[in-house]
Amino acid sequence: MKQLTAKSAKSETAASLYELPGHLIRRCHQISVALFLQECAAFGITPQQYAVVRVLADHDGVDQITLAGLAALNRTTVGELVARLKEAGYLKRVDSSDDRRVKNLFITKAGRKLIDDLDNGVLQVQERLLEPLDQTERKQFIDYLARIANVNNELSRAPLRPPRVRKGFASATLAEDDVSR
Repeated sequence: MKQLTAKSAKSETAASLYELPGHLIRRCHQISVALFLQECAAFGITPQQYAVVRVLADHDGVDQITLAGLAALNRTTVGELVARLKEAGYLKRVDSSDDRRVKNLFITKAGRKLIDDLDNGVLQVQERLLEPLDQTERKQFIDYLARIANVNNELSRAPLRPPRVRKGFASATLAEDDVSR
């Protein structure tokens, strides 16, 4: 298969497109999503849904706004994802006893099993995505991507946000039967 390069493009305008980092990052994202959907097809879950469940596995009981920040997804998208994941039985929403406006989210046993079942597929996605690079290049590539993302975080429409303690968080609990801790 012939690789498409700037030199093989027909116009100077098109040629410059293939050298733009933003365009290449977008293409790599598309490839990553396609690989995820191939490797994880049996589970019927999207990369964004995986991100939400994965974040909850590490930050069980956070509210929806905090979850959005931790997953670097916008609040509206997270609301839709939470609704779908709740319906599938992967998470539960619980009213805070201190503030009824706050909904804390907890991963269920089914959600933890999903993460366990998906881990190999997700690792395979990363392996396939980075296959063209040797181990040293992979580390450098990931370091460069992390630096770009971290330095430019505030420019994102959905920046990564560290967890914060919200009113009502500490008092929200579920029975051990409902949630695997």
